[in-house]
Formats: sequence, structure tokens, C-alpha cells
Amino acid sequence: MSKKKLQKIAITGGKGGTGKSTFTVLLTNKYLNQNKKIVLVDADVECPNDYLLIKQKLNKPQKNIYADFPLLNKQKCTKCGVCVKACRSNAIFQATEQLPVFLEELCSACGTCWTICPEKAIKTKKIKTGQIFINKINQNFYLITGLAKAGLDETGPIVTQLKNFALAFAKKHNADYILFDTAAGTHCPVIQALLDTDRAYAVTEATPMGAYDLNIILNLLKKLKIKTKIVLNQADYGNKKLITNILKENNIKKIDQEIPYSKKIVKAYSNGELLNINI
Repeated sequence: MSKKKLQKIAITGGKGGTGKSTFTVLLTNKYLNQNKKIVLVDADVECPNDYLLIKQKLNKPQKNIYADFPLLNKQKCTKCGVCVKACRSNAIFQATEQLPVFLEELCSACGTCWTICPEKAIKTKKIKTGQIFINKINQNFYLITGLAKAGLDETGPIVTQLKNFALAFAKKHNADYILFDTAAGTHCPVIQALLDTDRAYAVTEATPMGAYDLNIILNLLKKLKIKTKIVLNQADYGNKKLITNILKENNIKKIDQEIPYSKKIVKAYSNGELLNINI
């Protein structure tokens, strides 16, 4: 008997605070009520909060995340500056006639500098950049949380490692769905979480900022060729025409889900009890 296909779904949105994580938990609960096995991945590694919405704690990490960072051999370095010019992250500083200085908090660990160095003067060192936590909520629901080391400017590589770990975990446990709750925005960590997903939900609200950022995330999803559905949160507030106009511009026929403002949801959100809400 062939294994069932794992459905990979991203929940995203250009603007923070639109209810993206709230919708993620509500969607999880919908699938759980259908007796599906779910792995929820909080890929907002700089500020994960899904565990708070379902009243969990991040205790002992399941895995530490490491990355290779450049380490200069001062005896070999000729101060040529090739590495500085090649670094797209601007993570290497070199004063005139001085040795280059590597800024770890800006480094993306891409490997360009140690690959391109003509003197092979740049080696690597492993540095801990993040952690992965697993919470088993019940037999059908696992929460996997990524947490980046504070102060890192580039967290895309952390999301990549988190995603690879979570996908292997979901397949091992024969999950029906793996949900990726992305960070807000359209920067590298968001793109890493979105890549290779089967479809995405873009969560927005009927405000000028909500419409503006929805248009940005839809442009990104179009470039990534990801099928997208629209979720309008607090749908009974604001000006819905702002959203429908953006949908027309992006050739999207309709809003897929509308979530009204609800004191019940707000109370459950505040108490970490969103899994008890059915919509």
C-alpha cells in the first residue's frame, strides 16, 4: 500500500498582526476534527508564538541548529579584498591596508567568501544559531517550533534547517498535513518557509495597510508559483472593497475564508485556548 501524500500548506501575510497565527491554529483544529494528523511548524523563528496560543512551553530543545561561519587565517591573508567585494550580505568590513573583519550577525553563511578567496585563507567554524523544539499535543498533533539566536540579522538558513527537520518528522509520523506559519513580510525567512509548498493562505484585514501588504505578498507568491487562497480576518470591520480591488488586480476570484470579529476568539486567544474554537 502506498503512503498518503503529505499536504504542505503555508499560512502567510505581508503585514504582521492580521491574525495569521490565529488562523493557523483554527485551521489546525479544523483538520483535527476531521481526524487528520497534523504537524504545525512555527517558522517565525525570530518571534515564535504558536506555542503560547495553545498553552504550551518550550522546554528542552530537540535539536540545536548550527551554521558554518568564516574564520580568517591571518598568516595566509594578503588583504586583497576579494571577499569583501563578493559578500552580498555586507558582512565583511575591511579598513585600508587592514585585515578583513567578519560580522557574524550579518553573515548568511552562504560560503562565497571562503570559496572565492584566492589564497584559501578563509576556513570555517560552526556556531550555534538556533534551536528546534517539539511539543506533542496529542496523538494527531505535533507542534514544531524554531527559535533563532537573538541578534541574528539573517535567519533564512535557520528556517531552511527547521523546514527540512519538520518535513522528515512529518513523513516519519505519516502526517496528513504539515502547516508552515511564516513570519510577516517578504524577506528571506518567509521565502524559505514558502518554497515547495502545495498552497498558501494569505491572511489580511480590510484596512489600507492590510490591502497594501496583501498585494506585496501576492506578488511574491505569484513569482514562487504557489496557489493562494485569501483569508479576511475581522471581516465585519473596515472596507472590504480595499481587498476585493487587490484581488481583481491579481486575478483572484474571491475571498476564500472570512473570520468575523468575535469576543469568543479574543478570549480564547488571550487564554491560550484557541484549539477549543471551531469555525
